[in-house]
Amino acid sequence: MSELKNKTMQEKDLKKVSAMSKIGKIVVMVLLYAFLITMAVIVIFPFYFMLISSVKTLEEYQRSIPTLWPEVIRLSNYVEAFNTGNLGRLFVNTMIVGIVSTLLSLVITVLSAFAFARLEFKGKNALFAALLGTMMIPGELFTITNYATVNDFGWMNTYTVLIVPFLVSIFYIYLLRQNFMQIPNELYLAAKVDGTSDIKYLWKVMIPLALPTLISITILKMMGAWNSYVWPRLVANEEAYQLITNGLRNAFTDVDGNANIPVQMAAVAIVSFPLFLVFIFLRKYIMKGVSRSGIKG
Repeated sequence: MSELKNKTMQEKDLKKVSAMSKIGKIVVMVLLYAFLITMAVIVIFPFYFMLISSVKTLEEYQRSIPTLWPEVIRLSNYVEAFNTGNLGRLFVNTMIVGIVSTLLSLVITVLSAFAFARLEFKGKNALFAALLGTMMIPGELFTITNYATVNDFGWMNTYTVLIVPFLVSIFYIYLLRQNFMQIPNELYLAAKVDGTSDIKYLWKVMIPLALPTLISITILKMMGAWNSYVWPRLVANEEAYQLITNGLRNAFTDVDGNANIPVQMAAVAIVSFPLFLVFIFLRKYIMKGVSRSGIKG
């Protein structure tokens, strides 16, 4: 009788522990989702505020208490933003700089990464370590020297000054080099035995295998050119060479410093739309390319 009673008590204790464990898991999940939803709202709200502000009238936007939904939806702000801001020309300039700089940067990155990953020469590891060391130096420290250099070359207010100074990225070289290091060296040695040149091996074997990383580098480089602000602001003040980021600042501000904020918000929404599409449709390539870079080597 006592054994039956003890067994019954143990079963009750087990059920109680199991119920408490389930309750604990539920509480953790509720807190986790509450945290994630809160952070998502914090991240999304600025974009939401930008979109609703872009269709407001200036009078409604300037109220002391902001509205969370426009009283009158003014879609004409987008037409005015495109015409007033000369966004067509800004898009063309940005695309020229972005495409040319990306293609040239890819060539430099691929050749450099291949050299550090497969070729053997004196001082390779020391040189690569020195290049990695430059990543610890803030890019802003090079701004003054780069500005003086391009000014001496006479490159101010040209496409050249927007493209050439940032063709080399140590981070991209490191990323691609790590990806190349994961490709078995036996493939390279076998190709050399068959008489395959380095360029042919790079083009036929290494580039196809590292394609996700190359796609990631392409996307990140284009986004960097699209969002560039400080350097174009310093070296390309003429309207013919202005990029999107600088054009948005200048086009909607009068001589007194006043700006039509709803129209400016509409311009920002137009400019942000391509990057939004890139994130939606190509984010898997970015994650795949970065994850495949690995830590080998």
